[in-house]
Amino acid sequence: MKFYDCSTAPSPRRVRIFLAEKGISVPTVQVDLRNNEQLSPAFRAVNPDATVPALELDDGTRINDAVGICVYFEAVHPQPALMGETAEQKALIASWQREVERNGFYAVMEAFRNSTPGLKGRALPGPHDYEQIPALAERGRLRVKHFHEQMDARLAQSEFVAGPHYSIADITALIAVDFAARAKMPIPENLSQLRRWHAQVSARPSAKA
Repeated sequence: MKFYDCSTAPSPRRVRIFLAEKGISVPTVQVDLRNNEQLSPAFRAVNPDATVPALELDDGTRINDAVGICVYFEAVHPQPALMGETAEQKALIASWQREVERNGFYAVMEAFRNSTPGLKGRALPGPHDYEQIPALAERGRLRVKHFHEQMDARLAQSEFVAGPHYSIADITALIAVDFAARAKMPIPENLSQLRRWHAQVSARPSAKA
């Protein structure tokens, strides 16, 4: 088994945190995104989509999506459960995970990739080149503002994103919030519930993964 990672990228960090919560260690191969190693023929033979993370199983099966990799490890190492145990928990966690990904993670990516000079001509990850669109960067920043507010309201009602227990939805939200801070969109001072939650989940040992 091999986990294809990039220590500086947000997407594979989602998997690293998930694995750390479960106490799982996997042999890791670092992919140098700064020097476009993901576009090399060698890596594209692993993942034609030219993105990380990717997981190669012992039988050669490859899983090239962060959540898909987490689904695999949840199935083979069900405890601690990070995707729910009851039907209701599974549904709520999946719903919140997708909502956080859509409203938070993708919004930050839209703002960051359409404004960062080093990503000129690479506004979307993957095998194809796309030019940056400044208006999308502006829209992304507005979406992040709304995401922060949405999360603050949600966390005023719930200890964690999807309910009373830490889950993959919290991992995705932590990645989105930290990614936004890196892109100069930190949590506003007045959003006390989001700041409370962020301090709490950042203090977990897995957050350093």
